[in-house]
Amino acid sequence: MLGLYLTLLLWGLLIARRSRDAFGSLLAVGVVGILFWPALVNIAMVLGLFPVIGVALPLFSYGGSAMVGTLVSIGLLLGISMRRYLF
Repeated sequence: MLGLYLTLLLWGLLIARRSRDAFGSLLAVGVVGILFWPALVNIAMVLGLFPVIGVALPLFSYGGSAMVGTLVSIGLLLGISMRRYLF
């Protein structure tokens, strides 16, 4: 699972690097941050390094609003990737 999260994050950074406009690049980096930090906090909670605060693991934990937010974030990355040739 950690490998899949790493792949998703690296894919998002690759999209940010290939984006031709500054807004798309910054948006992609922000989305990667939105996906990275909750995953890091959740994994650290499971390992006992952070106190338990109830942060959902993206794409894995049960919860409607967390899942919708994660899927919207991935949709933004797909949109940036798809539109990189238009501008």
